[in-house]
Amino acid sequence: MSVDTLGIWLVKPGHEDDFVQAWRDMAARTRKEFPDGKAVLMHDRDVPNRFISTEHWDSVDQIERWRASTAYTEGVQSNRDIVQHFEPHTLDETAAVG
Repeated sequence: MSVDTLGIWLVKPGHEDDFVQAWRDMAARTRKEFPDGKAVLMHDRDVPNRFISTEHWDSVDQIERWRASTAYTEGVQSNRDIVQHFEPHTLDETAAVG
């Protein structure tokens, strides 16, 4: 059963470009440890300093290993000076169309 993660990031105004670069760096480090993963970062058009990240995983165990990895822990830590709020979520697909 596949599982998804969702991150809601509220970045300090004026640091949006810094955050995107830091997120890319974290995603690149994650990809080295978890090469089958795909991560996407989206920018909220209505709230300029809000970003949403999503990742698709094979299992909850894989997510737990990722969240314990240095790629994740150091990535989140390196953003703490430019991020006002970070909200991580683990999601199970409930319904799909198409």
